[in-house]
Amino acid sequence: DRLAGQVLGTAAAGTWSKPTPMPMDAYRDGETYVVCFDLPGIDPSAIELQVERNVLTVKAERRPVHTGEKFEMQVNERPLGVFSRQLFLGETLDADRIDADYSAGVLTLRIPIAEKAKPRRIEINAAEHREISA
Repeated sequence: DRLAGQVLGTAAAGTWSKPTPMPMDAYRDGETYVVCFDLPGIDPSAIELQVERNVLTVKAERRPVHTGEKFEMQVNERPLGVFSRQLFLGETLDADRIDADYSAGVLTLRIPIAEKAKPRRIEINAAEHREISA
C-alpha cells in the first residue's frame, strides 16, 4: 500500500479512525523480547502505549512542524498523521514490566519473559528403599 501510494501519489495521512501502520522489527534477546518501531520526527509526547488483555497498542501522531502565512511547502514526502500498530502478547510475556525508550526516532520496547514461562528444574525426592509390607 505504501509503495503504491508513493508511486501513484495517493499516499494519504493516517487518521485516528484509520491509522497508517508503522514499520517495526521484533526479536528475542535472551530472556527479553525487543520490538523497535520507526517513528522519526515524532515528539515523544505524541506517542501512546497501552496494554489491555495482552494486546499492546502503539499510536503516534506526526504533526506539521511549520505553519503561518509565509510558510510555503516545497517538497512534502514525509507523511503526517496518525500511525498505529497492535501486537498480541502471549501469556509467556510479562506485560506489567514493559520498558520503553525513544531515541533517534526509534521507539524500543523491551518485554521480559514471564517467570512462570521460564524453564525450571524440578527436584526429585529420592525415596530410600522402603520396605513393602504384605
